[in-house]
Amino acid sequence: MNDIAAPRRIGPGVVEIDTLLGGWRRVTAGYLLEGPAPLLVETGSQSSVPVVLDALAGLGLGADDLAGVVVTHIHLDHAGGVGDVARAFPNATVYVHEKGARHLADPSRLIASAAQVYGTLLDSLYGRLEPTPQSRLHVLADGEEVVVGPGRALTAVDSPGHAKHHVGLHDSESGILFVGDAVGVRLPDVGVLRPATPPPDFDLEQALNSLRRFAVRRPSALALAHYGLLPEPDEILAEAEGILRRWAETAEVAHRAGEDIADALAARFNPAPGVVAEEHLEKFEVMNGVHSNAAGLRRWLENRDRPKSD
Repeated sequence: MNDIAAPRRIGPGVVEIDTLLGGWRRVTAGYLLEGPAPLLVETGSQSSVPVVLDALAGLGLGADDLAGVVVTHIHLDHAGGVGDVARAFPNATVYVHEKGARHLADPSRLIASAAQVYGTLLDSLYGRLEPTPQSRLHVLADGEEVVVGPGRALTAVDSPGHAKHHVGLHDSESGILFVGDAVGVRLPDVGVLRPATPPPDFDLEQALNSLRRFAVRRPSALALAHYGLLPEPDEILAEAEGILRRWAETAEVAHRAGEDIADALAARFNPAPGVVAEEHLEKFEVMNGVHSNAAGLRRWLENRDRPKSD
């Protein structure tokens, strides 16, 4: 495993925490919003909890100090550590989208589904998810504000498409918009923005609408869970929209022709051999593999084309 990376200040009162999924640097990030009621955005996976707790302790947060934990959605690389972090900080309220709350209280179905998707990687890379007491959960409504301090709040932005339980979070002080996976995955060591279209919830029109909702808010920058702060948000959001459309078009052409969607996507969008180092391509594929995206696009196409019952 790599040495633990020091937390990095990326804006006024905003600290990036590298959660070191799989020991990889700059793959999964959490963010601490500092203030009288400090708030952690994303816990990372359960396997990352020791790293996150050490980072928070190093930033001066004791067991009674963290006021809240908010997750953009309940996929395990974002929320797998929620139960453990909630236990470590007994005063913290856990904020989550309405469609994800029940899975944090009772993660059995979520874990069973993840085990089918990840296989042995579930325990060796991600870990599982401890339940969070229902009394600790707060369902976020679209437009609701979570107060961090005087004049500072995070505004929830309902943003389905990647997942039906996805929410963005816009910081009123720094202007940074925490976008989870709704904009896609761009690892610094790879430098390619790739959409995140996994099953079972991916929906193209919802995903595009979520990008438009983000643009309307005029953020100062975007903070990706995978990975880090991206300036020039208008350009990034436009790029994300174009990439989503091209991936969907490529998938549809392959689907109509009876060809393998993953092969078609890889042929068009994978970096050329030698452009990206092999070790960086490995973590890119683990985080956001072509086959997972192809499966989500296939499911979306099949659902879209299924005859509607009267």
